[in-house]
Amino acid sequence: MAVRSPMPPHSRKSKSSSSGGGSSSSSLPYTNTSADSNLTSTLTPQLYLQRMTDLQQMDLQSAIDQMRILLTLYPQRVYKMAYYRKQTKNHWARDDPAFCFLQIVMIAAVSIAYGFAFRVGSFLDIIAVVTKSVLVNWLGFGIIIASVGRLIANNHLMMAERSSSHVKQEVEWLYAFDVHCNAFVPLFVLLYGVQLFLLPVVLGPSLLSLGVSNTLFAIAFGWYFYITHLGYRALPFLSNTEVFLFPIAAVLALYVFNYVGYPFGLGFNASRIMAYIFFES
Repeated sequence: MAVRSPMPPHSRKSKSSSSGGGSSSSSLPYTNTSADSNLTSTLTPQLYLQRMTDLQQMDLQSAIDQMRILLTLYPQRVYKMAYYRKQTKNHWARDDPAFCFLQIVMIAAVSIAYGFAFRVGSFLDIIAVVTKSVLVNWLGFGIIIASVGRLIANNHLMMAERSSSHVKQEVEWLYAFDVHCNAFVPLFVLLYGVQLFLLPVVLGPSLLSLGVSNTLFAIAFGWYFYITHLGYRALPFLSNTEVFLFPIAAVLALYVFNYVGYPFGLGFNASRIMAYIFFES
């Protein structure tokens, strides 16, 4: 049986430009044995962290462009780059830490702005707010989501091998964390950026405040899980990736529950809860 060789660069470029925003993982072929035999992935978490300390090794403009794409109607375009990395470098995850670096800087900057908005008293308290935002909201949450997503994908969503010419693949942990970082972009814009300017509204005790706050959170987390789904759907060796959309149902259920339960004192304002955790606890 003849082994199909990877598409030449000009073919891949033509296919990408003609497909537009709507792409399906089924259109991406498996990486074949001959290609993998000539490529050796050298990406490790240690190397990734070392590169984060050297700005000259980061392509910040590319990271900014990817963030812009994630805020458009076609966020799946970002994941086409992962397929090309697999073909050329034998790994799906980004080897450029610029994306993570920019997210950390933006989270820290906006967290400081929140500290001033809530009139945090001391420099150490502001550092504590920044630390919570980066280590808990972004890194801690990301580690959990990436680990759980990778576990589900590798244990329950793997496609049966089509032939002996197809090597067994699995979801890399760094790629799963990449998916989290991608999905965090719209969440950051809504819950860190937009909410900052709506603090006088969302922190009020009224039904309007509850509605605006919870709508922001519902859209942010719904968008987060949708982009997470796109990340796993982009891998050609996974099937039934719709399971990553199931958390959206839970988000909608909580959103409706808050409105139904509000007259009975059961509704909660997500912004007020987060403000208490970060600035009063």
